[in-house]
Amino acid sequence: MFKNKHFIVALLVAPILAVITYFGIDMAVSEKPHAAKQGESYKLISKSNCRYTSGLCDFENGEFKVQFRSEKLTADTLELTLRSKFPLQGIKVALAENGESQPIEMTPTNQDMRNWAISLPASNIETKNLRVAIQAEDTLYYGETETTFVVYETLFTEDK
Repeated sequence: MFKNKHFIVALLVAPILAVITYFGIDMAVSEKPHAAKQGESYKLISKSNCRYTSGLCDFENGEFKVQFRSEKLTADTLELTLRSKFPLQGIKVALAENGESQPIEMTPTNQDMRNWAISLPASNIETKNLRVAIQAEDTLYYGETETTFVVYETLFTEDK
């Protein structure tokens, strides 16, 4: 079987054609990235660190990225800070349970409008989702994620 030159050529050419086809189809059918337009709304995607007890949660949509940090969690309050690559016009966050939520505005912590902070009432935090609405350059970005990240745990913080 390996003495047949047609079979050997097919073994060499088939993987090359498969790779070319994979990239060709991706270029043909994938959505082309475009800049955000003023007055439009765009969904933020929560990154994987939001699903773990990391203390951090990243949201992004293309070049637009923000990072939430859980600063302090007590039985009745949650303190969050936000850091952004771009200056923001305003941020509203809510801890939602079963679709009900009352958004609260975050306050900027510096003049360049890239760092923000808030203290939220946080009873039964494990059953709630964090909802976010951010305005930047007259464009609205929104997203939602679980609140698992607000608890910061590592192997070193576990009781032995």
